Amino acid sequence: MESRLSFLADRGVVRVLGAEAEKFLQRLITNSVLAIAPGESRFSALLSPQGKLMFDFFVVPLPEGPEAGYYFDCVRAQAPDLVKRLNLHKMRAKISIEDLSETLGVAALIAGEAPSGIGALVYRDMRAPGMGERVIASREALERISDSDESAYEARRIAAGVPRGGRDFVYGDAFVQDVNLDWLNGVDFKKGCYVGQEVVARVHYRKSAKKRIVKFSFEGEPPAPGVEIAAGGPPLGQVGSISGSEGLAMIRLDRLEDAKAAGAVVKAGETPIAVAAPE
Repeated sequence: MESRLSFLADRGVVRVLGAEAEKFLQRLITNSVLAIAPGESRFSALLSPQGKLMFDFFVVPLPEGPEAGYYFDCVRAQAPDLVKRLNLHKMRAKISIEDLSETLGVAALIAGEAPSGIGALVYRDMRAPGMGERVIASREALERISDSDESAYEARRIAAGVPRGGRDFVYGDAFVQDVNLDWLNGVDFKKGCYVGQEVVARVHYRKSAKKRIVKFSFEGEPPAPGVEIAAGGPPLGQVGSISGSEGLAMIRLDRLEDAKAAGAVVKAGETPIAVAAPE
Protein backbone atom coordinates (compact mmCIF):
# COMPACT_ATOMS: atom_id res chain seq x y z
CA MET A 1 0.00 0.00 0.00
CA GLU A 2 1.30 3.43 -0.94
CA SER A 3 2.14 5.61 2.04
CA ARG A 4 -0.13 8.50 2.89
CA LEU A 5 0.94 11.18 5.34
CA SER A 6 -0.94 14.08 6.89
CA PHE A 7 1.42 16.99 7.52
CA LEU A 8 0.79 18.48 10.96
CA ALA A 9 1.76 22.09 10.30
CA ASP A 10 1.23 23.16 13.91
CA ARG A 11 3.80 20.70 15.28
CA GLY A 12 7.48 21.43 15.88
CA VAL A 13 10.53 19.58 17.17
CA VAL A 14 12.73 20.32 20.17
CA ARG A 15 15.91 18.32 20.76
CA VAL A 16 17.28 17.52 24.22
CA LEU A 17 20.81 16.28 23.70
CA GLY A 18 23.38 14.84 26.07
CA ALA A 19 24.36 12.00 28.37
CA GLU A 20 22.31 13.40 31.27
CA ALA A 21 19.12 13.96 29.25
CA GLU A 22 17.40 10.84 30.60
CA LYS A 23 18.07 11.74 34.24
CA PHE A 24 17.06 15.36 33.64
CA LEU A 25 13.70 14.52 32.05
CA GLN A 26 12.90 11.72 34.48
CA ARG A 27 12.68 14.16 37.37
CA LEU A 28 10.86 16.86 35.43
CA ILE A 29 7.98 15.57 33.28
CA THR A 30 4.85 13.51 33.97
CA ASN A 31 5.88 10.28 32.24
CA SER A 32 8.88 8.02 32.52
CA VAL A 33 11.46 8.16 29.74
CA LEU A 34 13.11 4.91 30.82
CA ALA A 35 13.19 1.89 28.50
CA ILE A 36 11.28 3.36 25.57
CA ALA A 37 11.21 0.55 23.03
CA PRO A 38 12.43 1.19 19.46
CA GLY A 39 9.61 2.58 17.34
CA GLU A 40 7.65 3.84 20.32
CA SER A 41 7.28 7.16 22.12
CA ARG A 42 6.07 8.45 25.46
CA PHE A 43 3.34 11.06 25.59
CA SER A 44 4.08 13.42 28.47
CA ALA A 45 3.72 16.93 29.81
CA LEU A 46 5.51 19.66 31.71
CA LEU A 47 3.38 21.18 34.46
CA SER A 48 3.45 24.30 36.56
CA PRO A 49 4.20 23.82 40.27
CA GLN A 50 0.43 24.19 40.81
CA GLY A 51 -0.21 21.20 38.55
CA LYS A 52 -1.51 23.10 35.51
CA LEU A 53 -0.59 21.68 32.11
CA MET A 54 1.81 24.08 30.39
CA PHE A 55 3.15 21.91 27.54
CA ASP A 56 2.41 18.42 26.21
CA PHE A 57 4.58 16.49 23.79
CA PHE A 58 5.79 13.10 22.55
CA VAL A 59 9.23 12.08 23.83
CA VAL A 60 11.07 10.12 21.12
CA PRO A 61 14.58 8.67 21.63
CA LEU A 62 17.05 9.83 19.00
CA PRO A 63 18.06 7.23 16.40
CA GLU A 64 21.40 6.84 18.18
CA GLY A 65 19.49 5.74 21.31
CA PRO A 66 18.26 7.39 24.54
CA GLU A 67 21.83 7.75 25.81
CA ALA A 68 22.26 10.41 23.11
CA GLY A 69 19.07 12.30 23.82
CA TYR A 70 15.50 12.81 22.64
CA TYR A 71 13.26 14.66 20.23
CA PHE A 72 10.12 16.34 21.54
CA ASP A 73 7.22 16.37 19.07
CA CYS A 74 5.46 19.47 20.43
CA VAL A 75 3.23 22.40 19.50
CA ARG A 76 5.39 24.52 17.20
CA ALA A 77 4.14 27.86 18.53
CA GLN A 78 5.13 26.73 22.03
CA ALA A 79 8.58 25.42 21.11
CA PRO A 80 10.55 28.59 22.00
CA ASP A 81 8.82 28.85 25.38
CA LEU A 82 9.29 25.13 26.00
CA VAL A 83 13.03 25.52 25.38
CA LYS A 84 13.13 28.44 27.83
CA ARG A 85 11.21 26.51 30.49
CA LEU A 86 13.44 23.44 30.13
CA ASN A 87 16.52 25.62 30.41
CA LEU A 88 15.18 27.09 33.66
CA HIS A 89 15.28 23.58 35.12
CA LYS A 90 18.57 22.63 33.50
CA MET A 91 20.79 23.77 36.37
CA ARG A 92 24.18 22.09 35.81
CA ALA A 93 22.91 19.15 33.79
CA LYS A 94 25.21 18.31 30.89
CA ILE A 95 22.64 18.70 28.15
CA SER A 96 21.77 21.06 25.32
CA ILE A 97 18.22 22.08 24.38
CA GLU A 98 17.42 23.40 20.90
CA ASP A 99 14.34 24.28 18.85
CA LEU A 100 14.70 22.56 15.47
CA SER A 101 11.23 23.44 14.17
CA GLU A 102 12.56 25.45 11.23
CA THR A 103 14.13 22.34 9.72
CA LEU A 104 12.22 19.39 11.20
CA GLY A 105 8.49 18.72 11.01
CA VAL A 106 5.92 16.13 12.04
CA ALA A 107 3.38 14.13 10.05
CA ALA A 108 0.82 11.46 10.92
CA LEU A 109 0.94 8.24 8.93
CA ILE A 110 -2.59 7.72 7.60
CA ALA A 111 -2.00 4.62 5.45
CA GLY A 112 0.83 2.36 4.33
CA GLU A 113 4.40 2.61 5.58
CA ALA A 114 6.54 5.68 6.07
CA PRO A 115 8.36 6.66 2.88
CA SER A 116 12.05 5.87 2.60
CA GLY A 117 14.75 8.24 1.49
CA ILE A 118 13.83 11.20 3.73
CA GLY A 119 15.57 10.08 6.92
CA ALA A 120 12.26 9.67 8.74
CA LEU A 121 12.09 8.72 12.41
CA VAL A 122 8.88 6.69 12.84
CA TYR A 123 7.19 6.11 16.21
CA ARG A 124 3.84 4.98 17.55
CA ASP A 125 1.29 7.41 18.93
CA MET A 126 0.69 5.70 22.28
CA ARG A 127 -2.24 7.83 23.44
CA ALA A 128 -5.07 5.56 22.30
CA PRO A 129 -5.69 2.50 20.12
CA GLY A 130 -6.01 3.39 16.47
CA MET A 131 -3.90 6.55 16.59
CA GLY A 132 -1.25 4.92 14.39
CA GLU A 133 2.26 6.18 13.78
CA ARG A 134 3.89 9.57 13.49
CA VAL A 135 6.97 10.70 11.58
CA ILE A 136 9.69 13.26 12.28
CA ALA A 137 11.68 14.24 9.18
CA SER A 138 12.80 17.24 7.16
CA ARG A 139 10.01 19.80 7.26
CA GLU A 140 10.55 20.58 3.57
CA ALA A 141 10.31 16.90 2.59
CA LEU A 142 7.18 16.30 4.65
CA GLU A 143 5.47 19.36 3.19
CA ARG A 144 6.30 18.08 -0.30
CA ILE A 145 5.03 14.51 0.07
CA SER A 146 2.20 14.87 2.62
CA ASP A 147 -1.45 15.86 2.45
CA SER A 148 -1.85 19.43 3.64
CA ASP A 149 -5.44 18.63 4.62
CA GLU A 150 -5.54 17.30 8.19
CA SER A 151 -9.15 16.05 7.99
CA ALA A 152 -8.21 12.34 7.96
CA TYR A 153 -5.98 12.79 11.01
CA GLU A 154 -8.59 14.92 12.79
CA ALA A 155 -11.29 12.30 12.17
CA ARG A 156 -8.99 9.63 13.63
CA ARG A 157 -8.11 11.77 16.65
CA ILE A 158 -11.67 12.70 17.50
CA ALA A 159 -12.96 9.15 16.98
CA ALA A 160 -10.33 8.02 19.51
CA GLY A 161 -11.39 10.74 21.97
CA VAL A 162 -7.96 12.38 21.96
CA PRO A 163 -8.02 16.13 22.75
CA ARG A 164 -5.86 18.72 21.04
CA GLY A 165 -4.35 21.59 22.99
CA GLY A 166 -5.54 24.99 21.81
CA ARG A 167 -8.77 23.51 20.43
CA ASP A 168 -10.16 21.38 23.24
CA PHE A 169 -8.42 23.05 26.18
CA VAL A 170 -6.27 26.06 27.00
CA TYR A 171 -2.66 25.49 27.98
CA GLY A 172 -1.92 26.82 31.45
CA ASP A 173 -5.59 26.68 32.45
CA ALA A 174 -6.26 22.95 32.78
CA PHE A 175 -5.21 20.14 35.08
CA VAL A 176 -3.92 16.75 33.95
CA GLN A 177 -7.21 14.97 34.60
CA ASP A 178 -9.25 17.71 32.88
CA VAL A 179 -7.62 16.78 29.55
CA ASN A 180 -7.39 13.01 30.19
CA LEU A 181 -3.59 12.97 30.16
CA ASP A 182 -3.77 10.20 32.76
CA TRP A 183 -6.03 8.11 30.46
CA LEU A 184 -3.85 8.79 27.40
CA ASN A 185 -0.76 7.03 28.79
CA GLY A 186 0.73 10.42 29.62
CA VAL A 187 1.38 9.95 33.36
CA ASP A 188 3.49 7.39 35.21
CA PHE A 189 2.08 7.16 38.73
CA LYS A 190 4.94 4.90 39.85
CA LYS A 191 7.86 7.15 38.94
CA GLY A 192 9.47 9.57 41.34
CA CYS A 193 8.61 13.21 41.84
CA TYR A 194 8.23 15.69 39.01
CA VAL A 195 6.99 19.27 38.79
CA GLY A 196 3.30 19.40 39.84
CA GLN A 197 3.26 15.75 40.91
CA GLU A 198 1.51 16.29 44.26
CA VAL A 199 -1.58 17.81 42.64
CA VAL A 200 -1.81 15.07 40.00
CA ALA A 201 -1.42 12.30 42.58
CA ARG A 202 -3.98 13.82 44.98
CA VAL A 203 -6.70 14.04 42.32
CA HIS A 204 -5.85 10.55 41.06
CA TYR A 205 -5.94 8.72 44.38
CA ARG A 206 -8.95 10.62 45.68
CA LYS A 207 -10.76 10.14 42.35
CA SER A 208 -11.76 13.79 42.59
CA ALA A 209 -11.55 14.94 38.95
CA LYS A 210 -14.33 17.50 38.37
CA LYS A 211 -14.01 17.82 34.59
CA ARG A 212 -13.11 15.55 31.69
CA ILE A 213 -12.96 15.85 27.93
CA VAL A 214 -15.60 13.50 26.53
CA LYS A 215 -16.96 12.54 23.11
CA PHE A 216 -20.40 13.53 21.91
CA SER A 217 -22.44 12.89 18.78
CA PHE A 218 -25.19 14.80 17.01
CA GLU A 219 -27.36 14.84 13.91
CA GLY A 220 -27.61 17.58 11.34
CA GLU A 221 -25.69 20.84 11.32
CA PRO A 222 -22.64 20.72 13.57
CA PRO A 223 -22.43 23.10 16.52
CA ALA A 224 -19.65 25.67 16.28
CA PRO A 225 -16.50 25.26 18.40
CA GLY A 226 -16.81 27.25 21.61
CA VAL A 227 -20.61 26.98 21.80
CA GLU A 228 -21.93 26.43 25.32
CA ILE A 229 -23.28 23.02 26.28
CA ALA A 230 -26.19 23.00 28.73
CA ALA A 231 -29.21 20.99 29.83
CA GLY A 232 -31.57 23.63 31.18
CA GLY A 233 -29.40 24.50 34.17
CA PRO A 234 -25.86 25.74 34.73
CA PRO A 235 -23.50 25.28 31.76
CA LEU A 236 -21.99 21.82 31.45
CA GLY A 237 -19.09 22.83 29.20
CA GLN A 238 -18.37 23.96 25.68
CA VAL A 239 -17.79 22.44 22.27
CA GLY A 240 -14.21 21.76 21.19
CA SER A 241 -13.14 19.81 18.08
CA ILE A 242 -15.69 18.60 15.52
CA SER A 243 -15.39 15.97 12.77
CA GLY A 244 -18.38 14.62 10.89
CA SER A 245 -21.10 13.86 13.42
CA GLU A 246 -18.75 13.61 16.42
CA GLY A 247 -17.06 16.11 18.67
CA LEU A 248 -15.14 16.59 21.88
CA ALA A 249 -16.06 18.78 24.83
CA MET A 250 -14.74 19.47 28.32
CA ILE A 251 -17.67 18.68 30.62
CA ARG A 252 -18.38 19.18 34.31
CA LEU A 253 -18.97 15.59 35.40
CA ASP A 254 -21.25 16.39 38.35
CA ARG A 255 -23.52 18.56 36.25
CA LEU A 256 -23.67 15.94 33.51
CA GLU A 257 -24.75 13.32 36.05
CA ASP A 258 -27.43 15.66 37.42
CA ALA A 259 -28.74 16.31 33.89
CA LYS A 260 -28.89 12.60 33.08
CA ALA A 261 -30.64 11.81 36.37
CA ALA A 262 -33.24 14.48 35.61
CA GLY A 263 -33.75 13.18 32.08
CA ALA A 264 -32.82 16.58 30.65
CA VAL A 265 -31.90 17.04 26.99
CA VAL A 266 -28.28 18.07 26.59
CA LYS A 267 -27.75 20.68 23.89
CA ALA A 268 -24.79 22.40 22.28
CA GLY A 269 -26.39 25.73 21.53
CA GLU A 270 -29.66 24.62 19.94
CA THR A 271 -28.36 21.23 18.75
CA PRO A 272 -29.29 18.17 20.83
CA ILE A 273 -26.24 16.03 21.52
CA ALA A 274 -25.58 12.59 22.99
CA VAL A 275 -22.69 12.75 25.42
CA ALA A 276 -20.68 9.56 25.88
CA ALA A 277 -19.82 8.43 29.39
CA PRO A 278 -16.22 9.15 30.35
CA GLU A 279 -14.04 6.12 29.58
